[in-house]
Amino acid sequence: MPPPGLHAPPSRLIFRLIPYRTFPMRSFLFVPGDSPKKMAKALDSGADALIIDLEDSVAIGQKDEARVTTRDFVREARGAAGRPRLFVRVNALDSGLTDADLDVVMAAAPDGVVLPKSSGGADISHLAAKIAVREAEFDLPDGATVIMPVATETGASIFGLGSYAGASRRLIALSWGAEDLSADIGAQANRDAAGQFTGPFRLARALLLFGASAAGVAAIDTVFTGLRDLEGLDRECADALRDGFSGKLAIHPAQIPVIHERFTPSAAAIAEARAIVDAFAANDALGVINIDGQMIDRPHLLRARRTLARAGQA
Repeated sequence: MPPPGLHAPPSRLIFRLIPYRTFPMRSFLFVPGDSPKKMAKALDSGADALIIDLEDSVAIGQKDEARVTTRDFVREARGAAGRPRLFVRVNALDSGLTDADLDVVMAAAPDGVVLPKSSGGADISHLAAKIAVREAEFDLPDGATVIMPVATETGASIFGLGSYAGASRRLIALSWGAEDLSADIGAQANRDAAGQFTGPFRLARALLLFGASAAGVAAIDTVFTGLRDLEGLDRECADALRDGFSGKLAIHPAQIPVIHERFTPSAAAIAEARAIVDAFAANDALGVINIDGQMIDRPHLLRARRTLARAGQA
């Protein structure tokens, strides 16, 4: 059966239920792939997922060692009780290093792969084929390894944000980044004096949301680089949740509690969502329902289901 929202008749698109796996986690914590000490600390951070990084945080001369360190960590951490999901950020497809990354780390069966500098759906299909070969080689379940790209790191990538729909059933989310993008387009900064993203980066963020919606997957907000500014992080999380993001990338364990506080639905929100879902379940022939004097229609039902999905993850 095709993924919901990808091949359904147009009249049904607004009613689709985004699958549970498209709300993978609230927090993704980056960890350098060459630092066992930081990996061990990250494992106890409370993050929903770790992204063990083989790209930007590892110098070119340390790539081989980092691959082995990452493989050994993932292999051992998979057996930890209550562990986070374990993702590996490989090097970009045009770097010439992706195959070497996968040859080593796929032996440890990571939960997912993060692809940097993705230019569109074709890159996801390409990576998915590479992963499938390694799953077969290492006797892993077919399709077990999911993919999340960082989808806005070059100027060209902005034009590919509408191409992720149907690229691969491994795709669970789209995330975005502003640091590499600012370097690629020649921007002197990506935030203004008040700490807000400037116009080009607000555009990239908005288009990422639309691209994720078109693909029927979660949208994950970018990192907040002010390590000591937890109030600023909280404001950015609130804005991201308001606009439709379901989680956020993190670069320090201290950011995890703030992210979880914002992206975990409150008891009141859960109760409201449950009431909407139950009301439609009891009146499935109706398109509009009156609940406590409020007219509730199918888009409200979709939002309620998403709230309950996030609550289930928490």
